[in-house]
Amino acid sequence: MSEEVGVTVRADSLGDFCARVFDKMDVPTDDAAVIADVLVAANLRGLDSHGVARLKRYVNGLRDGVMVARPKIEIVHQTPCTALVDGGGGLGPPVSVRGMKLAIEKAREMGVGFVAVRNSNHYGIAGYYSMMALREELIGISMSNASVLVVPTFGKDAVLGTNPISVAVPAGQERPFVLDMATSVVTQGKLEEYSRRDKPLPLSWATDERGVPTADAARVLKNVLIRAGGGILPLGGAQEEDGGHKGYGLALLVDILCGVLAGAGYATTIYPRTPEGKPLPANVGHFFGAIRIDAFRPLDEFKATMDDIIRRLKSSARAEGAERIYIHGEKEFEEEERRRREGIPLHPTVVATMQQIARELGVEYNIPLSLWLKDELLYTAYI
Repeated sequence: MSEEVGVTVRADSLGDFCARVFDKMDVPTDDAAVIADVLVAANLRGLDSHGVARLKRYVNGLRDGVMVARPKIEIVHQTPCTALVDGGGGLGPPVSVRGMKLAIEKAREMGVGFVAVRNSNHYGIAGYYSMMALREELIGISMSNASVLVVPTFGKDAVLGTNPISVAVPAGQERPFVLDMATSVVTQGKLEEYSRRDKPLPLSWATDERGVPTADAARVLKNVLIRAGGGILPLGGAQEEDGGHKGYGLALLVDILCGVLAGAGYATTIYPRTPEGKPLPANVGHFFGAIRIDAFRPLDEFKATMDDIIRRLKSSARAEGAERIYIHGEKEFEEEERRRREGIPLHPTVVATMQQIARELGVEYNIPLSLWLKDELLYTAYI
């Protein structure tokens, strides 16, 4: 365990509970299983801000009618290599899985496949979808725009989302390269984690309503919710000197591909509200891609070269005090292996929220919870 005292749950029990929650809310069984798998995958990979901590968001979206339990998902237009999909206002993971599968099918046949999705919602971790291509030994691309949280370089108000990008590339004997990153310094979920723990933010992460750096996570979250000003900074920070304009440019690129190209929401038009502040359908956009490697060179040669570049990086000279050099995705693969053995740690606030959802929906909450002291399992009980 990474902490001396910890509480963990098993991945299968957590996924089963989430699936039963969505079943209760009239989500089709197959879609419920997909959503549960996406949420638990985030927790397994150590991306807890996008795991079951997001369950309440999805439940509230279904209750409020801004997320559709049984959407009509349709292909609006397609060519041999491309497609535009309308998500029908449904939950993000099911339409995203379908969109990525369609991109993979087109890539298998034509060498490349790209699919844009409109009229969707929050889709979880970007890497879930790019990694789907690894099973077919393809290169996978996944990105999504998101709710307005990020301040542009030299700006005071949030205009863009954290707009994640993920690219997954297979290797041979080495682990695949899996880039999964927000185009902001941090994600909203990371701010929520700091707020739950009443922990001060680094001053390079976010600004208040005046555009001044702040350590108050709760203040930032409140300001972006009511659009009072301030927000999360783009990757690189507030100034050009530190490369903030590069993160800003990447965030804008995602909004162009996921919003403008797809005909979805973008910038401040995403997650619209009525004049009274009532939320309307989000119209989130996604963009998926798949590339068949043998459309460029033999797959075995490519994978051998991937192994070589990875090994060159990992065996290069380390900075003083550094134990190892990582490849993108490596830490998450190792964390997943550990959490499958030891269980997924959950913050007490997340556990309490899950219990509240279970009570409100009449879903049995029977997740076995294990208590650890250092690396010793003390007991397992149902809570």
